[in-house]
Amino acid sequence: MTSPEPTRPTTPTPAPPPAGPDAALYDAVAAEHAIIYGYGLVSAHSPPDINYLVADAMAAHRKRREASVATLTAHSVPTPLAALGYQLPFPVKSSTDAAKLAVQMENDAAVAWRAVIEQAATDQDRAFGVAALTQSAVLAAQWKKVLGSWPITEAFPGGSE
Repeated sequence: MTSPEPTRPTTPTPAPPPAGPDAALYDAVAAEHAIIYGYGLVSAHSPPDINYLVADAMAAHRKRREASVATLTAHSVPTPLAALGYQLPFPVKSSTDAAKLAVQMENDAAVAWRAVIEQAATDQDRAFGVAALTQSAVLAAQWKKVLGSWPITEAFPGGSE
């Protein structure tokens, strides 16, 4: 039936986050959504000589997100939806700002994946979390090298030690 009044399209209601060992993986997928969004801004402000690093990072995060979504689906857990946009921690107006954002995003990813490692119920999920944490730590070090920051690495990525 049609109506003379315009109607608003309905948007799906996101499922509530799960409890238990899948909660950290759910949060990590949400973090990956935000990081992929952030890398769009990093890409827009990065000089051509580091395009390889932006492309590698985006590809790694997309692959990780898709594998994590598949794992949540296999566990019969709904996955978080990506937001339309995300609040940045600071304005990105230069290539230096872009590299600093990349470092922060990789550090945020390390925190999320460390939580997955700590809460994983299976060896497979824990191994995936270790690989993801390691990849994020390596990417953070590569971005710190771009910035000329020191130290380039952290002893315990994703932690507050």
